[in-house]
Amino acid sequence: MNERDRLISDNLGLVHSCANRFKNRGIEYEDLFQAGCVGLIKAADGFNSELGFQFSTYAVPAILGEIKRIFRDGGAVKVSRALKEKARAVLQEKEKFTNEMGYEPSVAELSEYLGISPAETAELLLVTLPPVSLTSEDENGEKQFDIPINGEEEKIAERLTLDECLSSLSDKDRAIIELRYFKGETQTVVAKKLGMTQVQVSRREKVILKQMRLQMAV
Repeated sequence: MNERDRLISDNLGLVHSCANRFKNRGIEYEDLFQAGCVGLIKAADGFNSELGFQFSTYAVPAILGEIKRIFRDGGAVKVSRALKEKARAVLQEKEKFTNEMGYEPSVAELSEYLGISPAETAELLLVTLPPVSLTSEDENGEKQFDIPINGEEEKIAERLTLDECLSSLSDKDRAIIELRYFKGETQTVVAKKLGMTQVQVSRREKVILKQMRLQMAV
């Protein structure tokens, strides 16, 4: 088995992970999986290991792109009745919170109020928004362009890229990011845990974040 075939064979599970994010949206799972496989094959054909990135980081956007193409070609994305009902319940609770507290809650506040994750809360709020056409015209009514489909599936690519960035950091740099952004520690607390000053943590954090932004933009 050559390298191309090995990449395809070893990463079929990645296609399933991407396709599962689009289940129950009006298109058969088999069609989603087949489209994802097309993206996987394209990624395997274009992958260059010398760039220093893992294949999964390169492949996920290609897989998602092919799956999204089905929705662009097929029309509006369908939302299940059960999801719509759940979204309406969230709106009712949001209105209840607003009446009780005197202001509209943030996604984080609403998720805590409902006892569900912020990601699920955000997704349910998005369901209640009016549908957006997947094509649109410019101000002259002439040119059309594609509007990307936003959703939870984008987090797959983002998370894989983030994991790639974190794995490339030194132990101390990775500890700074994990303590600050995954555990919510202050710079003072991080400094004490890592034997640094608060100023050193602040300066190093800025350097690390700049480095990660550049890496994730590639």
